Amino acid sequence: MMTNDLSELNVPYRLLLGPGPSLVHPRVYRAMTAPVIGYLDPVFIQLLDDTQRPLRTVFRTENDFTMAISGTGTAGMEAAIYNVVEPGDTVVVCQNGYFAVRMADMVRRCGGEVVLVEADWGKLIEPERVEAALKDAGRVKVVAIVHGETSTGVLQPLEEISRIAHEHGALLLADAVTSLAGCELRIDDWGIDVCYSGTQKCLSAPPGMAPLTMSAQAMEAVAKRSEPVRSWYVDVSMLQNYWGGGNARAYHHTPPMTMLYALREGLRIVLEEGLETRIVRHLRNARAFWTGVEAMGLTLHVEEKHRLTPLTTVRVPEGIDEMALRQGLLLEHNIEIGRGFGNLEGQVWRIGLMGYGSSEENVFALLYALETQLAKQKFGRDRGAGVAAAARAFAAD
Repeated sequence: MMTNDLSELNVPYRLLLGPGPSLVHPRVYRAMTAPVIGYLDPVFIQLLDDTQRPLRTVFRTENDFTMAISGTGTAGMEAAIYNVVEPGDTVVVCQNGYFAVRMADMVRRCGGEVVLVEADWGKLIEPERVEAALKDAGRVKVVAIVHGETSTGVLQPLEEISRIAHEHGALLLADAVTSLAGCELRIDDWGIDVCYSGTQKCLSAPPGMAPLTMSAQAMEAVAKRSEPVRSWYVDVSMLQNYWGGGNARAYHHTPPMTMLYALREGLRIVLEEGLETRIVRHLRNARAFWTGVEAMGLTLHVEEKHRLTPLTTVRVPEGIDEMALRQGLLLEHNIEIGRGFGNLEGQVWRIGLMGYGSSEENVFALLYALETQLAKQKFGRDRGAGVAAAARAFAAD
């Protein structure tokens, strides 16, 4: 006999201040309660158009192909790579963190040849090293790089690397999962050919959609492929017709309708605040947090001028049980932060002040909770030093 032993779902509210997902804006939650409609409904067609326009604004691009993949940021990465890389293509992958490692893996799965330009996790990729790799490698199809590396907290400058890539006839492909709508990012001005992101970071929506934009040059490369894209689901030549692309729309897949509602509302919130204002807010809150962290006697992993503002890596002090601290934050303060992984496993905490979660209130709550948990492990200077330092930083700004 079949029995139903499932209780009613009761998920606790958490203050999500880790590497993602980030806090979802209440208006986004409300938008997701709208009725589900079918993909043939004219309201759905309007929804696609309503989403593309603000995406172009947030990406700062005029690219015709600007839309969102149905899937998380990793689906965006796969769409970006699988469409422009064919078997035998040489791709320079700039690897200074975990997500660049994933990029290289995907290139190999496409049959591409990977040339690595590596740096320590927490350091920048230097443009001259990219140029040297391009000269040595011969004909290179793509240079792939992470703009905001979530595993390390590094914000990578792209303009010079873009110029070098184009001088050598290569496309520039960039990961902006953590940086879009939180950091300065200019697709057209910087000459980025392919760029993808995710909804679960600075756009303050749940994970489930991956904004993607591709230049005319990138779309030309797709059109000239010698074989079909190896993933049917993320083939942009079909997705272009699904989202419009100037042609009659053609069915491709059943979309996650409520996630489209979420993305649309998240973008509307960004435009209401103003993109520049939003970027300044992330910077202001991050600086106050950094000041507070250092006043507590902690060390930040990345040099200040190279730090991501939505995501900060804090080094775990010697003798501190990093897992116990995270568990204390979760169980006693209802705050979630992230651990280090890959080359930084056990060495850093990853702390996010992203989108809706980037606020003075959350800076103070997090610093107080960190001080409390560190004191339990006999670490720290004067209790309250971090909160006081952040307050002074806010007052001076």
